Amino acid sequence: MWITRKYENTLETVFQQFPVVVLTGARQVGKTSLVRKIFPDSDYVSLDVPSLAEQAEQRPLDFLSSRKEPLIIDEIQYAPSLFRYVKILVDENKTPGRFILSGSQNFLLMQGISESLAGRCAVLNMMNLSFSEIKETIPDAEENRYLFTGGFPELWSGPDIEPGFWYASYLSTYLERDVRNILNVGSLRDFDRFLRSLAIRTGQILSYSDLARDVGIAPNTAKNWISVLQASGQIVLLEPYHRNLGKRLIKSPKLYFCDTGLAAFLMGFEKWDEVVRHPVIGALWETHVVMQIIRHYMSQGKRPAIWFWRTVHGAEVDILIEKAGRFIAMEAKFSENPDRSQVKGIHALQNFYGDESLISGYIVCRTPHPYPLSDQVQAVPGGDAEKYL
Repeated sequence: MWITRKYENTLETVFQQFPVVVLTGARQVGKTSLVRKIFPDSDYVSLDVPSLAEQAEQRPLDFLSSRKEPLIIDEIQYAPSLFRYVKILVDENKTPGRFILSGSQNFLLMQGISESLAGRCAVLNMMNLSFSEIKETIPDAEENRYLFTGGFPELWSGPDIEPGFWYASYLSTYLERDVRNILNVGSLRDFDRFLRSLAIRTGQILSYSDLARDVGIAPNTAKNWISVLQASGQIVLLEPYHRNLGKRLIKSPKLYFCDTGLAAFLMGFEKWDEVVRHPVIGALWETHVVMQIIRHYMSQGKRPAIWFWRTVHGAEVDILIEKAGRFIAMEAKFSENPDRSQVKGIHALQNFYGDESLISGYIVCRTPHPYPLSDQVQAVPGGDAEKYL
């Protein structure tokens, strides 16, 4: 079953404008399936095959001349020398739509792009399925299932797959193929423990020292590992918003897992009923809402221009989007019927920046239909959050 991706129009548009399109993102988010579906007549090669990667690295001109264009090169990070030769070909002929390069190791990809293809390519960062994408293809899909199962396409195209088994395999593959090779991690057991400690912190302000202490590693090691998790599309760090009054605000970022299913697996949950009865459900719901909004921006090829806001006195807004000096403010609440008391964070924002600073406010919750909570604040369904941006 094919689930239509919001990236499709964006990918087709940039393909018509740039000679090279780079598609990056975490493993198993659907990059290869997407490019092969949209560009079925293009030549395709995957450097995941060691012999092909060696050929591309050792004899790049022979490798490229033996293929026809448009050419899709998957997992290009395994042949970093290839970037320079793609540059040579593009400089000779800047016709749009010549190469599509994809890969799951964003740090290596971006290094090759910055050194060789800067100004010659469009870069799209792809994430896995949003709930709205699933809902358009599977109208009876439940948001609770999405929170627990996550958004990896294989878990929705093959409904008989047990998420726990799938994530165990995914984690093993990710640890072995990406992290060990890049970080030269001495103990995968330490890194596995680090991931699980990180998962229980999703939706929380990040403290490197606390995390390092709990896992038993140095703070600099924690920073290095987090940077790799960011670059490989497993987590995002949401920065705090501040203007010139920033000294009065919390400056540490908030951490979110990109996929709630992976986070739930790392936390040790085996059933949705276990999640919904646990205090972590609020943080998991917040993670879900934040990531739906980030997916919305990513699918349009835009940098997610969102922050969180929190003062040293504890006033907080989960999601802040600035437009011409004014704000769209969103709070994530795992509630079916939030009341006016849950608007206090948004009102604190107005008091801080002035009544005119607020464009609109939303409590993103489990209500089936939107309804007003005040003159400028509505309760809206979680799966519809992106509609209010």
